[in-house]
Amino acid sequence: MKKILVLCTGNSCRSQIAHGYLQHFAGDNAFVYSAGIETHGVNPRAIKVMDEDRIDIAHHTSNNVSEYKNIDFDFVITVCDNANEHCPVYLSSNSKLKRFHHNFPDPAKATGSEEDIMREFRKVREMIRIYCKDFVKDYL
Repeated sequence: MKKILVLCTGNSCRSQIAHGYLQHFAGDNAFVYSAGIETHGVNPRAIKVMDEDRIDIAHHTSNNVSEYKNIDFDFVITVCDNANEHCPVYLSSNSKLKRFHHNFPDPAKATGSEEDIMREFRKVREMIRIYCKDFVKDYL
């Protein structure tokens, strides 16, 4: 069974959404983890927007990448430039590890009305959903 780590800055939005979709699309073919260079807690809007697509991430926790240093991952997907630039060196010591990077916009930085902010969360959710579906199809 493949092990996938999704890495972001704060493990609150993008990595949590990707974690939910990767687990959904991979089913029993992968163990999916998500973490951050920092931990900011799971964003309630991320939970809400995933619930709209019937994927429950309410039970997810915001984890620091150092918590997973003893796991030999097959794949690490960084979902923001900051995480890609600060990806811990020990993740690169695994010779079988394949790294992927896609810089998704941060919906937590959206401004305006609640409707405007949720529109941005939905836009980013759809980008991540498509990426994750293609990733599972191509690599699992």
